Amino acid sequence: MSYVLYGTEACHLCELAQQVIVEVASQQPIDVYLEDITESEALVERYGTRIPVLKNELNGRELDWPFSAAELLHWLHQAQFTS
Repeated sequence: MSYVLYGTEACHLCELAQQVIVEVASQQPIDVYLEDITESEALVERYGTRIPVLKNELNGRELDWPFSAAELLHWLHQAQFTS
């Protein structure tokens, strides 16, 4: 499955989310790419006050910050059964 992490440059919370994702990726393979919301007015409108947000591109489910490694693993596990 493919995931996108919505955020912006120089976003401390986004950096923390990336660290959690890297930690989880060492336990479970996960393909995540970063999307800078400042490149799209629509993304700023949708995610501007919520970033960082991790989105499952297959089913559209979103996980808002804050999340721990355990919460992320649980969310990923649920995604396997709700796609």
